[in-house]
Amino acid sequence: MKNDFKNILAINFGGIGDEIFFLPSLISLKKEFPNSKITLALEPRSKSVKDLTNIIDDLILIDVKGKNKYFELLKLIFKSRAGKFDIVISSGGNKFISILLFLTGIKERYGYDTGNLSRKLLTKAIQLNKNQYACKMYHDLVSALTDNVTELPEIDIPPQEKIPNSILIHPGVSRLSVQKGMIKTITPEIWAETINILLSKGKKVILAGGPDDKECIEIILKNVKDNELFENYYGKTKSLKELAVLIGKAEKFICSDSAPLHVAVAMRTKTYAIFGPTDDKKLIPQSNLVTAIKSNDSCPLKPCLWERRQTTCETLNCLKIFAENIANTVF
Repeated sequence: MKNDFKNILAINFGGIGDEIFFLPSLISLKKEFPNSKITLALEPRSKSVKDLTNIIDDLILIDVKGKNKYFELLKLIFKSRAGKFDIVISSGGNKFISILLFLTGIKERYGYDTGNLSRKLLTKAIQLNKNQYACKMYHDLVSALTDNVTELPEIDIPPQEKIPNSILIHPGVSRLSVQKGMIKTITPEIWAETINILLSKGKKVILAGGPDDKECIEIILKNVKDNELFENYYGKTKSLKELAVLIGKAEKFICSDSAPLHVAVAMRTKTYAIFGPTDDKKLIPQSNLVTAIKSNDSCPLKPCLWERRQTTCETLNCLKIFAENIANTVF
């Protein structure tokens, strides 16, 4: 019977945003197999996703970006064999994924179609369609296992009472992306100017950020005018879950293309996201829930990050977005 207990291993390497994108797939599996146990193998940097949901029963931390990545993959194989899983599902378009899944010894194996080898080694090789919202792309992996369709991320945080007239701003992106030369947001000065405009219009503005945002926040604070409607909430959210609660309390949320954007989607908060070199059509749902704020540049390569290059260009015309335009769009 389809609702019998299933011991399911899901493998999804990436940042916290990738794990949030993956949640609808796990939710649909849980609906299909309500008595199942779901274990998620992921990178250590993204383990806080478990704080957002009860769907995930256990984690296997695999540091595939570290110096000992081959040892880590061997560890995954051994843990997979020891775990006595019935089903394994893995994202990733690398052609070696199918070999990895085969080596786990798990009977039912689902991954993307990367060629003849994947079709031979996998129970089902699923066509990889990157030209869609990332949640849908991942959800294709479970289409052979369930007719349930979960379109948006869902997290186990109840709806929050809204702070009247409030706009929450989270300007940061991960330090790792900055170190790798992936500039995906406007300057701190533009963020500060946006805040000042919103304050002048009588909005209550709350500023939040994580440890990676310290330098950005300091510049913003130097440029924000004194105003009783402004609240600096930087450093007060100590976890991803606490940030999710704060996002849920805001009437509107402005952010960069980063993990808090996907948390906001899960919290169903009206969100405005700054997009430059990345593709908003793949990273936000096509609904009234999220509005992409973009420049009016005519760069023929945009969106280019991930599509055509691994780092952003020096001109960054795609991020020449004015504070007035941001404030007017939100207001």
